[in-house]
Amino acid sequence: MSLHTLSVGTAGPLIAFCHGLFGQGRNWMQIAKAVCGPDGSSARALLVDLPDHGRSPWTPEGESFSFEAYAGQLADTLTAAAPGETWTLVGHSLGGKTSMVAALQHPDLIERLCVVDIAPKGYGDLDRFTGYMAEMKALPLQELRSRAEVEAAFDEPDPGIKAFLLQNLRRDGDSWRWQANVDLFSADGARGRDSVIADWPAEAVAGCPAYDGPVVWLRGAESGYITDADAEVMRGYFPKVRQVTVKGAGHWVHTDAPDVVVETLRRLLLVAV
Repeated sequence: MSLHTLSVGTAGPLIAFCHGLFGQGRNWMQIAKAVCGPDGSSARALLVDLPDHGRSPWTPEGESFSFEAYAGQLADTLTAAAPGETWTLVGHSLGGKTSMVAALQHPDLIERLCVVDIAPKGYGDLDRFTGYMAEMKALPLQELRSRAEVEAAFDEPDPGIKAFLLQNLRRDGDSWRWQANVDLFSADGARGRDSVIADWPAEAVAGCPAYDGPVVWLRGAESGYITDADAEVMRGYFPKVRQVTVKGAGHWVHTDAPDVVVETLRRLLLVAV
């Protein structure tokens, strides 16, 4: 099944945006509108809800998380959205790994790539998210009637993280439900250092040739997700990579420095392929 998408812009090159874990395509709306320009003629943007997120289908019950499956559904969605055309693909964190796999497995579909603050490597585990997921699963959604009650019951002191996670909350009759597949992600997080989401699917891309298109690798200067040692591995998959370190930005580079991200993407769209 095709993934849920939102479209911005009416003319120009195609560019698709992929969010991170517990995000949604609309998280990139501000960036997409700026790249498309005030009259929408500079680019045609597609904001993608990855599988198990937003309004997109969930992984079938009984199946585990798979980057290869995510990349395949993404490629099918882009192909259906613009048959015969090619895309610039932008991916952050989880969406960055998915985008890298899609570019390696479908190089004729993806002509340019922007990877935002993630590297093609394993990160050990999902410990950073397991506490959030436990709290999300513990909320008595069938008992809470108003959004104010949900917000009061959700025990997360950081208001930014709290708002980000609660964007996944949707009305379901008289109660609430999570749009994101919390059970799937929680089960993966429970695998500890065997987490698939935290890992890099090296075997899935082992037979793929190096990606020959231009690649921008955005790195938040205040983020620890990318290290200097990651550059050699990245170049092995993406020889034409250019790293851009964004001062003052953490892991959510597009939130911390939107103007830098917009200008970087505008320049990437002009690179000859």
